[in-house]
Amino acid sequence: MAALLVLVAIASGAFLPLQAGVNTRLAHFVGGPVRASFVSFSVGMLVLLAIILIAYRGSGGERAGSAPWWAWIGGALGVVYVTAAVVVAPRIGSAAFFGIVVAAQLVMSVLMDRFGWLGTAKHDTSPARVAGVGLLIAGALLVRLF
Repeated sequence: MAALLVLVAIASGAFLPLQAGVNTRLAHFVGGPVRASFVSFSVGMLVLLAIILIAYRGSGGERAGSAPWWAWIGGALGVVYVTAAVVVAPRIGSAAFFGIVVAAQLVMSVLMDRFGWLGTAKHDTSPARVAGVGLLIAGALLVRLF
């Protein structure tokens, strides 16, 4: 099971640059990055709707009203990412953009682990973790500068 989860994580990571490229190309046809992001989210919504209709029974919304306010902003955070990928990646290059994105993801993940933000399990920030983050930031800088 753990190997399958790792494979899903690898595929998810590999899809991000593809998504940026696809959406950047789409922007040329639909009139800009915000419209391309809208189309991307709309297609994603339709795919999710089909999955829900096929795989799930019941409304599943019985407890939706008890969710904290911040639980509702995931889509808005996704809009920032998708639109930034369409606007920034073509200008600075996919490798630089995703190097910076991955470094920022790791920094935020270490902070979330350290403080248990959003209900994540707490994990100590060890010197090895700090070194790993530093190396990733250095790698992102090297990719961007050279």
